[in-house]
Amino acid sequence: MNLDFTDIIPSMPYIMEGVYTTLQIAALAALFGFFLGTIIALCKITTIKPLIWLSDFYTSIFRGTPLVLQLMIIYFASPQLFGFQIEGYWAAVLAFSLNSAAYISEIIRGGVLAVDKGQREAAMALGVPYSSMMANIILPQAYKNILPALMNEFITLTKESAIVTTIGVMDIMRRAYQVGGQTFQYLEPLLFAGLIYYVLVMILTLIGKMLEKRLQH
Repeated sequence: MNLDFTDIIPSMPYIMEGVYTTLQIAALAALFGFFLGTIIALCKITTIKPLIWLSDFYTSIFRGTPLVLQLMIIYFASPQLFGFQIEGYWAAVLAFSLNSAAYISEIIRGGVLAVDKGQREAAMALGVPYSSMMANIILPQAYKNILPALMNEFITLTKESAIVTTIGVMDIMRRAYQVGGQTFQYLEPLLFAGLIYYVLVMILTLIGKMLEKRLQH
């Protein structure tokens, strides 16, 4: 194997510019997924059967089909579905948000169920309304318990965001592929892209461990 990074050195800053797009998509998807996932989780733990069925159906659809398929349906079928073309960037944010919400809802549901039942019973005995009980007592404790799991979901989103290259979004992978096409050397730019992803994931993992340690004190 003959590796020569000389030709791609001038293009490295161009590839690294994709970090901003990659992190932006992952962050927006995590944020939207978190809000939607919270709503879905609340539907799952309610006693209203139709809401439970609908939330379980939603989760089964987005966990049971490949993310790349969901992304392509939203991007390529948007003119047919909505009458207009969704831009690649926003199609990626939408697909990742909807997919992430399915996973985050399970994380939040587990966190809520892990909160001591006595607190819920005490709140109900004191006449605290359900919405106030969830917003001020149960969910804050659940979020604290599941923060490491949410961080893992963000790391997963960062890695899986590489598939947005299939719809032309200028992330790290897309830029590395373009440099490969210009230099006729694909291995070196792809290895450099892999190094960027690895460093990003290691940094995010370190941040996650620091948060986890802080929560233990």
